[in-house]
Amino acid sequence: MVHKTISEGAIMKADDCIFFQLAKASQTGARFWGQKVSGLSLTAVQAMIIRFLFDNDQIASSDLGMRVSLDSATLTGILDRLESAKLVQRQQNPNDRRAIQIHLTEKGRTTGQEVARVMEKANSEFLSILNKDEEKELRCLLNKVRHRSDK
Repeated sequence: MVHKTISEGAIMKADDCIFFQLAKASQTGARFWGQKVSGLSLTAVQAMIIRFLFDNDQIASSDLGMRVSLDSATLTGILDRLESAKLVQRQQNPNDRRAIQIHLTEKGRTTGQEVARVMEKANSEFLSILNKDEEKELRCLLNKVRHRSDK
């Protein structure tokens, strides 16, 4: 069945809308990732925060928020839960008393190493439906869309 584009006079089906497709792809990925990290007693977002900290420990909370694209209120709640689980500590930045640095605890570093291992395996498994060229193209296109300018 051939569908005309809007410019050809047909109206786009809801299933063909890029925003619907991106939302569904995001939900599928988040559900998959959440299942993979659930055995670590982490949510999908908590695991991503731990993974970012594993690569960039002792980062200012404002920098962490920008890196993971979370607003301050959302990040604060996640960090509260990670701190309660003894995975992270907040410490005052010795160079700027107004800034807070986030540090992985020893338990957090161990968990970060496990999250990194799970992430590597989960990425391979999730993308196994694509060949190497398709995977590279998907990553390129997602990066392009993610960083698109709304000007």
